[in-house]
Amino acid sequence: MDKSKQNVAIVGPKGGVGKTIISANLAVALSALGKKVIVVDLDLGASNLHTTFGITAPKYTLDDYIFNRVEKLTEIVQDTEINNLKIICGGDVPGIANLHYQQKLKLIRNLSTLESDFVILDLGAGVSYNVVDFLIIAQNGLLVTTPEFNSLLNCYSFIKTLIFRRLIFYFKREKCFELLDLLEKAKHTNDNPHLKTMEGFLKEARRINVTVAEGVKKILWHFKPIVVVNRVQTVNDDKAGEIIRKLMGQYLSVESSVTMSIREDQAVRNAVANLTPIMLEVPEAKFCKDIKKIALTLNNLKADNLHL
Repeated sequence: MDKSKQNVAIVGPKGGVGKTIISANLAVALSALGKKVIVVDLDLGASNLHTTFGITAPKYTLDDYIFNRVEKLTEIVQDTEINNLKIICGGDVPGIANLHYQQKLKLIRNLSTLESDFVILDLGAGVSYNVVDFLIIAQNGLLVTTPEFNSLLNCYSFIKTLIFRRLIFYFKREKCFELLDLLEKAKHTNDNPHLKTMEGFLKEARRINVTVAEGVKKILWHFKPIVVVNRVQTVNDDKAGEIIRKLMGQYLSVESSVTMSIREDQAVRNAVANLTPIMLEVPEAKFCKDIKKIALTLNNLKADNLHL
């Protein structure tokens, strides 16, 4: 993979946290830095990314590629009115969210070959198979949450699920079925309190297979998402990212994630109503200043520095 290119996944534990608005405006912010950007709506079956750019009737969507109405993925990449920024609009055909594996594999393979400095992947909410599969091509990830306590718990559970699924794939690949059984036990911490933390899990895992257990440590070291707390209003809200970071360190042995925040801003709602990215409509808004910080953070990272 070209190390100068970044595939950035925007994910979240539930809908309504502002994932799509962040995806659109982050794409605008990166393009303003002179980067070539393609933003892709992968919220299959519930796509609306194109409307944030004022595109109400896309010429092409993912439907056209998935159902072979066009031959190449590049044929559905559309220009926007913003310099350096292109878009692939999502599909809305019933059933598209349940792609056959071969269709999904073809899409994943071709997404990874798109020529651009940044490919922003706006994924659906939750940890569906679609979300996990598309994360394969994302070196970098933004996990979007809001500062409410329940939302933070959902975010932590989301992160834990991502890590567990990564470990399931790893243990299957290594044909270490005893560790698969141990991981299943770790999902039920009331019955297995000694497996409540990743440190406890690794202690037991080493007794089964030292080599594979050491591989788990490498996977955890590479798991370095940017946790973005959206709609921050107070000083306490601003500390929400630190809560997530501490939970990841204490229970999942993930020590090196980055946390950032985006302030609540009424101007966002106005821009959404006007079908215009707020980065264009009110570039000096609080929201835009925070998005620019995230864009600069991504731009200053090498593609292999952050992993989901």
